[in-house]
Amino acid sequence: MKADIHPTLNPVVFVDTTTGDEFVTTSTLTSEETKKIDGVEHFVIKVEVSSASHPFYTGKQTLVDTAGRVDKFRARAEAAEKLKAENVKRNEEKAGTESVEEKMTRKAMEKEEEKAAKKEKEAAKKKEVAKKEAEETVVKAEDQAQPTGDDSAAQDDSAQGDDDAKDDTQVEEVAEAVNEDAGEETEKEEAA
Repeated sequence: MKADIHPTLNPVVFVDTTTGDEFVTTSTLTSEETKKIDGVEHFVIKVEVSSASHPFYTGKQTLVDTAGRVDKFRARAEAAEKLKAENVKRNEEKAGTESVEEKMTRKAMEKEEEKAAKKEKEAAKKKEVAKKEAEETVVKAEDQAQPTGDDSAAQDDSAQGDDDAKDDTQVEEVAEAVNEDAGEETEKEEAA
């Protein structure tokens, strides 16, 4: 060995800070703290993990917290759990409200109902118009069928009552025919 090029070996005791176990050996490390073992002054070197505390050797999981890493991790984990709980709560609150798909479906159904109601109104109007046209047609037919002059004055009230009944029947028949035509048109429109 060449002189003055190698570091000096010192008696050292490695202390595991997790378990408190001590390992006496020699090393080139030094420290300010010393401990007397068997009458020999040893430098005390503190280590966080040794074979006495490492999970591989012990078979147990232990936490070594240096500089608060474990505390930071736990704080992040707790914050994540709180956030997850808030999201679950928010989702439960949203469950009471409609989703976008449900809203779109509801609006489509409402539009269809509005269209159906509009068609029903149009059909009712057509029926009314047809009924009025039928009444007008019957009135015109009556006017043409009524004799002019002295013969009309000669008719008695009973004959006039029979004519009124016939007129009502005719109006109803014409109105039914027009309604059937309007119903067929509505069915054709719905089918298209």
